[in-house]
Amino acid sequence: MTLQPHQEETGNGPSENTPTASRSRLWWLIVPLIGLLAGGGYLYWGGKPVPAAKQGGTKNTPQVVPVVAQAAGKADVGVYITGLGNVTPLNTVTVKSRIDGQLMEVRFREGQVVKRGDLLAVIDPRPYQVQLTQAEGQMAHDQELLRNARLDLQRYKLLWQQDSIPKQQLDTQETLVRQYEGTVKVDKGQIDSAKLQLVYSRITAPISGRVGLRQVDAGNIIHASDTTGLVIITQLQPITVVFPVPEDSLPLVLGKFRSGAHLAVEAFDREQKQKLATGQLLTIDNQIDPATGTVKFKAVFPNNDNALFPNQFVNARLLVETRHDSVVVPSSAIQRGSQGTFVYLVKADKTVAIRPVVVGTPQGDDIAITSGLAAGEMVVVDGAERLRDGSKVELREPGRQRGTNGATAPGSPKGQGEQRGAVKGAGQKPGVVQQGTKP
Repeated sequence: MTLQPHQEETGNGPSENTPTASRSRLWWLIVPLIGLLAGGGYLYWGGKPVPAAKQGGTKNTPQVVPVVAQAAGKADVGVYITGLGNVTPLNTVTVKSRIDGQLMEVRFREGQVVKRGDLLAVIDPRPYQVQLTQAEGQMAHDQELLRNARLDLQRYKLLWQQDSIPKQQLDTQETLVRQYEGTVKVDKGQIDSAKLQLVYSRITAPISGRVGLRQVDAGNIIHASDTTGLVIITQLQPITVVFPVPEDSLPLVLGKFRSGAHLAVEAFDREQKQKLATGQLLTIDNQIDPATGTVKFKAVFPNNDNALFPNQFVNARLLVETRHDSVVVPSSAIQRGSQGTFVYLVKADKTVAIRPVVVGTPQGDDIAITSGLAAGEMVVVDGAERLRDGSKVELREPGRQRGTNGATAPGSPKGQGEQRGAVKGAGQKPGVVQQGTKP
């Protein structure tokens, strides 16, 4: 290996005109220029005011909440007493045979509606026809004996008047006549009994109503002592509903009932959404159940459409009185908090205020306001979840969907669904709603 001698720094180093030296000088010129431009831009733009929106000014501006508002209306408000009732027929009859014999015919169809007196079944009448013939023959025999005894009595009376026979013989003949008369009466009873048995061989409907399922088929031997019977007939028109009422409500109802007022009763389904029938109070039980503190009411319904069925459970509502021109609002307007029930009242300056109210029990989509609100005042019915006392609101049309920033868009199912519970405007009567009475 050959060692190279060290080059002198001044005589043998790289030349200043090489490409490397040129790039170094250019870089040191660009860096100060960039700094000058940045400083000038900062001084130029930094002196201008920043828009309020970019300075976060929205945090100090009250947020406008879109809501749907509606005016409180007026309606006739009913004061009701409610209770869970049981449908009971006025009459239920188990059709049984009153004689023994073979069931020859069944003349009804299961589920058929029958009228009182309609023929339901026929029992073999021949044994009872024979009994009738025997009874009639026996009566004819005894009647002849009676006729002959009466003729003898007339002769004995004549002979006794002539002192031809003793008085004892006349008395004996009179006793014999009375005996035959009694025998003839017994024979008449036997004939009537045989005829009645023949009538019983034809089983007819004792009441009008609907027949149930057949319990015995034709051809079987049935007895008067059978407990099951042939079929059950239930009267459906009219029909009754028995429901309990708290004893505290009894004085109010008794006062109107005893005065002769016709108190209307409505029957609703289990969910209290569909009205099944309308009737009136029929009677009130004569004692209070000490275990429950209730008394039983009975209401009668025409049931022309057979909407009520025996042993069906229904929600019964007794209308005690009607309060006219009461304030009503949609149920969606009612809010509940630690201070109780309240509504958001929309004021003229498009802000809302909390207004405490006293409400009754809702019926359907509406609810009665007993105090705290006047008809015509605007209340929030949609969008209340974003409100507080004093919030600024923007009224929007019903049936519009909220966007992510509180805006609305048409065609929202939610917006359409939120319009349930809207009532008529002030002065209109959307219907009777239930007041705050408890079952």
